[in-house]
Amino acid sequence: MNAQTRAAALRHYRRQQRITRLTVNDVQSLWRLLDTSDLTASWRAGVGRRMAGAVGAGQLASARLADDYVDEVVDAEGAASDRAGAVRPSAFAGLAADGRPLESLLYLSVITTKESIGRGLGVEDAMMRGLRQALTLSGSEVAQAGRGAVGASMAGQRTIQGYVRVVNPPACSRCIILAGVEYGWNRGFQRHPRCDCVHLPTTLVARNQNRRGYIDPDDYFNRLSRAEQDRVFTAAGARAIREGADMNQVVNARRGMYTTTAYGRTLRATREGTTTRGFFYQRERARDIARGRAPADIGRQYRLTTPRLLPEQIFELADSRDEAIAMLRRFGYLT
Repeated sequence: MNAQTRAAALRHYRRQQRITRLTVNDVQSLWRLLDTSDLTASWRAGVGRRMAGAVGAGQLASARLADDYVDEVVDAEGAASDRAGAVRPSAFAGLAADGRPLESLLYLSVITTKESIGRGLGVEDAMMRGLRQALTLSGSEVAQAGRGAVGASMAGQRTIQGYVRVVNPPACSRCIILAGVEYGWNRGFQRHPRCDCVHLPTTLVARNQNRRGYIDPDDYFNRLSRAEQDRVFTAAGARAIREGADMNQVVNARRGMYTTTAYGRTLRATREGTTTRGFFYQRERARDIARGRAPADIGRQYRLTTPRLLPEQIFELADSRDEAIAMLRRFGYLT
């Protein structure tokens, strides 16, 4: 990567981090409004809705960075832009990555707090435990919205051929083994809670001949103290690596996704935009009316017959760039 490309990636990372910090600060302030004498009632009285709104706003702000970032990288690499579609930021905000409402996801932190109190933990300590979970969930959802939008933007920018995973220390073992790995433009981004790795779009696929991330996994491991090696990779895992084991075999990087069954197979999908007022619902209804599959006056009686696929699933199913762009457009991720 040249110096300009590296600078663009660093700026994007810092912008993403700032949005995440602002979001978790808002969540922390709202958490203090909960009434410890009746957590559920105070959550339902408005704290939960406001917390979900704060995270949704963070998701939207994060997704809005995508097109500018990808196009900046194209300029930095001296390539000609060939954009086939722009990201719809709102498509990446409002729901959790697994498809559930944000308020439902964030309520898990209240459940954790109540369960901790029930097991005998002091109220203050239990509230702190719940807060930590709420902050982790909030930050992860904001970061994932940004990554999802960058993935869609890369697909819509034909000049981009792939991306390099940029890992920012301190990092966990799952991210370290992926540092600098280059993927095709249609490969989904593996992540975990609190992951702050980002895409570095590239106009040239190097087929991983050289790792171009900011850290090299082996060098990173060797620079850690023995205690840190044991903490990050576990004592047994670090020992195996020190003895020559393949780091990728020691660490199993995986991601979890919301799944549904359709077309006789298991697919990753989302309920976002599928209500009667939702963007995907309205687009599918208009599509079926135009094709004569539904009467023009069907209104809210219309029922979706297909799930709304996640970008990662689209990339797996598409046989070509054109097909991926068409699917991203159909499912509301590109205009």
